[in-house]
Amino acid sequence: MSERIIMRTGECLVAGGPPFTAAEPEVVIGELDGPVGTAIATLTGGQAAGHSKVFAILDTDIQVRPVTLMVSKVTVKSSSYTNILMGTVQAAIANGVLDAVRAGDIPKEKANDLGIVCSVWLNPGAATDPDLDHKALFDIHRKATAQAIHKAMNNEPTIDWLLEHQDEITHKYYQRGLDGTL
Repeated sequence: MSERIIMRTGECLVAGGPPFTAAEPEVVIGELDGPVGTAIATLTGGQAAGHSKVFAILDTDIQVRPVTLMVSKVTVKSSSYTNILMGTVQAAIANGVLDAVRAGDIPKEKANDLGIVCSVWLNPGAATDPDLDHKALFDIHRKATAQAIHKAMNNEPTIDWLLEHQDEITHKYYQRGLDGTL
C-alpha cells in the first residue's frame, strides 16, 4: 500500500467476558505529517488532570509502532484505576497494534509513518474489583484494538452496508430507554 492514509476511523466493542473486562476502543489512524500527527502532538502536550494521554507500550521503554497514543474516555480518579489502565490495558493495546501490523491491516512499511489515537474505555468498576481477571481484560482489549484497526483500515462498515441495514438496527441503550430499563 503506497497510497497516503490521511485519516481512517474505526471502533469495536468486545464484551461478554468476566465483569469489568469489556473494551470499546475508537481509533483514528493517519500519516504523521497530516492531521493525525498534529493531533498526537497536540494531545501529548495538552495533558489534562484525570485524562492523561500516554503512548502504548509493551513494557517500560518499549514503545510500539505505529506510535499509538492512548486517551482515556473515563476520568481517572484512583491509583488502582491508573495501574490497570497504564498496565494491563496499555500492554493489551500495544499488542493489538502489533497484531494489526502482523495481520497486514497496517502495512509494515508504513509503521514509522503512521500514527494512531486510541480512545480507551475501561469500566471504572475494574478499579475496585478484587477478583478482576487481568488475563481476560488483556485478551479482550487486545482483540478489540486489533478489530478497531482492521475496521478503520478497511472502511468498515461500508456505507452500502449501513444504508441496507439502517432500519434493522436499534442502539441497545436507546432500546433500553424505550423499554424503561435504562
